[in-house]
Amino acid sequence: MPESSTSLQQVGAEFLGTFVLVFFGCGTALMSGGNYVATGLAFGLTVLVMAYAVGRVSGGHFNPAVSLGAAVGGRIAWRQIPAYIGAQLAGALAAGLCLFVLMHGFPGFDATGNMAQNSFGDAGSGYAWWAAFLLEMLMTAVFLWVILAVTDVRNEHPALAPLAIGLTLTMLHFGSIAATGTSVNPARSIGVGVFAGVDAIAQLWLFVLAPLLGAAIAGFTYAMLFGRGADDVPGSGLRFVRVETAPGAVPGYGAPDQLQEQWNKDTDEGQPPS
Repeated sequence: MPESSTSLQQVGAEFLGTFVLVFFGCGTALMSGGNYVATGLAFGLTVLVMAYAVGRVSGGHFNPAVSLGAAVGGRIAWRQIPAYIGAQLAGALAAGLCLFVLMHGFPGFDATGNMAQNSFGDAGSGYAWWAAFLLEMLMTAVFLWVILAVTDVRNEHPALAPLAIGLTLTMLHFGSIAATGTSVNPARSIGVGVFAGVDAIAQLWLFVLAPLLGAAIAGFTYAMLFGRGADDVPGSGLRFVRVETAPGAVPGYGAPDQLQEQWNKDTDEGQPPS
């Protein structure tokens, strides 16, 4: 059984995971000149690697939309969400700052419009704002449905969850980089967007609101579409019942298959699954 993690450890895991995601994902986009295959694989691989590395500590969200969808879907208590999102934003901004500094190692580098930021309309590919909104909302909903499915207690192979999640994120990038640069993650967008100039900052609203809405839709509809594998974690979902819960183990995406029975038992006892 995985050891219980403290709130500070969970915050540290989310900070580190989000930092690595943004630094290597956006860094690959910058260093490769926007190569679609390299960028898509970089984002997918970073999620895969960091979910295996620290998913046992925090559940491996690295994304405010994932945390919101997990809370709506009954997988994590609402009281944990502010700390998770705060850590994710801090990690993303730290990664964006590092990239901003390091890219100035190239002579004549100008960060304005050149930080692997997400964009639409005249500031990007020309893709209409409403289409960009719908695309980001739909992709995030698909991402959350996959995450909730592979971390469902009914899944017999939870150790494979990071692989499925990483490949899904890669797939989403392949299908949308040309339109929006692919966000599905408000922290990723904010982390580099604030260093990319006024136009990028002005467009951040879409890459915050659309992923959060898509995640909420997925979290709300998952049980209706695919059934409920276990009762909601106390203090999660849309019931907002005030219940005191003891700190419990977070199995994470990387839990070995042989821990499935223990994970199910822990879930029944009120410990929050990832």
